Amino acid sequence: MEVNGSRDALIIYTSVGTDKIIIDHTEVGDNLRGKGVGYKLVEASVNFMREKGIKAIPLCPFAKSIFDKSQSIQMF
Repeated sequence: MEVNGSRDALIIYTSVGTDKIIIDHTEVGDNLRGKGVGYKLVEASVNFMREKGIKAIPLCPFAKSIFDKSQSIQMF
């Protein structure tokens, strides 16, 4: 995610074959912390994976915590 030309949030993936993606890392800059941006990144990723029929493996501790807590994201 870029804000005013600066990369302030990102999520890093690794493809595992054609039907799985590992969520390796989620990062949110200080200026966006506490605003739900990390959650929105994980949520957008899950929505994309659902559309494509891809399974997620959340190895990133932040993403894993979202998977564990959120009923709407608990898909795998």
